[in-house]
Amino acid sequence: MRAKISRELLRTAEPRKHAFDIQDTELRGFAVRVTPGGNITYCIRYRGVDGKQARKSLDRSFPATSVSDAREAARVLLGRIANGEDPAETARQKRRATMTLADFLEERYRDWLATNSQTATATEKRIRAAFCDELARPLVEFNAWIIEKWRSARVKAGKAPATINRDLAALGSLFSRALEWGLVDVHPLGTVKQFKEPDGRVRWLSDDEEDRLRAALDARETRERAARTNANKWRAARRYELLPEIDESVYVDHLKPMVLLSLNTGLRQGETFKLRWDAVDLGLAVLTVRGATAKSRRLRHIPLNDEALAMLKQWRKQTTGEFVFPGRDGSHVTEIKTAWGKLLDQAKLTDFTWHDMRHHFASRLVMSGVDLNTVRELLGHADLTMTIRYAHLAPAHKALAVAKLLRPPARPSDESVSG
Repeated sequence: MRAKISRELLRTAEPRKHAFDIQDTELRGFAVRVTPGGNITYCIRYRGVDGKQARKSLDRSFPATSVSDAREAARVLLGRIANGEDPAETARQKRRATMTLADFLEERYRDWLATNSQTATATEKRIRAAFCDELARPLVEFNAWIIEKWRSARVKAGKAPATINRDLAALGSLFSRALEWGLVDVHPLGTVKQFKEPDGRVRWLSDDEEDRLRAALDARETRERAARTNANKWRAARRYELLPEIDESVYVDHLKPMVLLSLNTGLRQGETFKLRWDAVDLGLAVLTVRGATAKSRRLRHIPLNDEALAMLKQWRKQTTGEFVFPGRDGSHVTEIKTAWGKLLDQAKLTDFTWHDMRHHFASRLVMSGVDLNTVRELLGHADLTMTIRYAHLAPAHKALAVAKLLRPPARPSDESVSG
């Protein structure tokens, strides 16, 4: 709609179902926007540096600002645009100068994490917790000195080097995106070196410990079956409906199958939780970890040994739905801490986490003579950097290497033989 914008016109402007503009016939580019709620705001319409139509609010509304004052403000701004100024770029630069770490997390980075990271929620929580005193700081104010000062405070607070490195890695990834998106000119962690860390922790089970873990699993199964039998006796005495009996050939719940699968495949906990039946080929005895559920985002195939295959065949008969380990809501299992903790107590195992079953899987392979590159492929490591931690468990190849230095004994000469 085009008309000369006046007080009388705006007083009689009727809202419509959708917002609409009235373009001024007196000053080219001057306009007002009328919203469905009846609000009237002044704006300008112009062509940006890219030649496309653009619209910029004057941050003024009718009747708080008179038409004549708004038209004059529009005249000034349109004059600056004619001289080469770009209001959109000015606004971006202004927002760039004031965008804080918290703003960036909420407005930009959270959505990127949700699409590109398996640990989006945990990563955001880590950044907010570790850098809580810096959330109000604009991104452009971060520099190496501020990071070093933060790190010194964390050291004084008793934080471990590994924890500090993980925190800085999370923040570094955030600033890599901010740099890529033009919100900062320099990466503030570009010159900050990570602390040296001790060699990664590798915990595996001795033969006795593994026997105790397996015995605890079997004892738990027996207890649960006995508890079901006793419960049914109690219900029968009161003529209540009986619960299904748990046959000796079936698992009482998902704990034992999950533990056996982890011990025999080295799956990460998240990969186990999210495993679907369409990724398990019982005929070929192969399990596929798809990129969507893998930490490394890499597809890998893991052969199933006899124990894992037999367990999955039985477990398949007991479950329905798409997930191998379904939760109560039809999705996958999301928590196992309570049952796992009780199992460790019953097995009298200490300093052993769920993730350590992955270490156990890799350690047993290496100690059995499997080469490190094959172990890397089974674990889904992108390179040997992480897998090399298991190298000390395979001393045989080192012994063979140094054995090559031995020179064969010299053969006696003919003269010494004849003498």
